Amino acid sequence: MSTLILACGALAREILALLPPERFPAIHLHCLPATLHNRPERIAPAVRAALAEAAGRYDRVFVAYADCGTGGALDVVLAETGAERLPGAHCYAFFTGVAAFEQSGEADMRSFFLTDFLARHFETLVWEGLGLERHAALRDAYFGNYERVVYLAQTEDAALTEAARAAAARLGLAFERRFVGYGDLAPAMARLAAA
Repeated sequence: MSTLILACGALAREILALLPPERFPAIHLHCLPATLHNRPERIAPAVRAALAEAAGRYDRVFVAYADCGTGGALDVVLAETGAERLPGAHCYAFFTGVAAFEQSGEADMRSFFLTDFLARHFETLVWEGLGLERHAALRDAYFGNYERVVYLAQTEDAALTEAARAAAARLGLAFERRFVGYGDLAPAMARLAAA
């Protein structure tokens, strides 16, 4: 049975770690640009277009996105096609584990989250992506209500931890690291591999 995983580019490394192509040749990964997260209203149309392009070429399709700020628009697209997606509102939830993330909601209300991908690409996606390199005053507008950066680490990587710590310092926020691993992404990928 052939499977397409249509994924956010921010998850490519993690999905390939969980489903190495040499072990799962019938599972194909296609990623959309991670920069869509800076414009979440573009995620559902991009997924719709990619699903239309893939129609009839795979036995099943799984969409490796959470809601990701689409306000339910992604679920509307998926209802049209019957495809499933990852659980939760965003990657911070499914990496932490949706239930655990919901329980920590009040304590984390004023936290800005980074994943391995965001720690690795902070300069491009956050700093430049939000225009902070051109307009330094935007930092307070965007991050003035945050108290800390919480780095949700998928891997044990000292360089990424330091990159996340540097991002927190650049934003003028406290830093906290939590090792969460792959969270709910791992069982979702295991179900695809087993089917």
